[in-house]
Amino acid sequence: MSNEHVILLHGLGLSAISMRLMEKALQKAGFVTHNINYPSTSDTIENLAKNAIPPVVEECKRADAAAIHFVTHSMGGILVRYYLEHVSHPECLGRVVMIAPPNHGSKLVDFLRGKPVLRQTFDFFLGHAGGELGTSQESTPNKLGSANFTLGIIAGRYDCKVKMESARLEGMTDLIVLPYTHTLIIVRSKTFHQTIFFLQNGTFDIPCNASKLIFGSY
Repeated sequence: MSNEHVILLHGLGLSAISMRLMEKALQKAGFVTHNINYPSTSDTIENLAKNAIPPVVEECKRADAAAIHFVTHSMGGILVRYYLEHVSHPECLGRVVMIAPPNHGSKLVDFLRGKPVLRQTFDFFLGHAGGELGTSQESTPNKLGSANFTLGIIAGRYDCKVKMESARLEGMTDLIVLPYTHTLIIVRSKTFHQTIFFLQNGTFDIPCNASKLIFGSY
């Protein structure tokens, strides 16, 4: 394995600990890892993307990384989309794997923030960034553009927080659906295998990309 680096970004309300098993699997496969712990509930998506990602990208460059890949869970994928669109698009950018990303927002966010009795609690625990993840056209995910990078998306068939339709993104390279929930998908060995396979090959390890049939042609 050449000097390829992977930046990991956890989801909303979580920490780098949630990506630790994925990190170990990537290290075992020969990648150099950077598991970012960022304050997901204390700032906007814009500020999180601008503050959390650039220092680590610069660290990878100083290490003469042959490629800089990203592996994200949930909102971490939106941070990467914002970073690549509005902050920087590194020349040595490799491949990106987004796991359960709310690329078109989450209807659960719509529901919780739409109920006055729940909104204050939601905002307290999940902060400004969480409130940006609704499904309206003005939500942050829906204001970002299509993928202009090599992107593999792993969606959860039993994900109640981010539906499969919301995970897909125009311009994506490949998509696979695994039989997991939003939380468990990030700690399962099949997810590790598919992530590593995509980083190494640019496609997922499934015969004939059968999972694409769920959405039909895209």
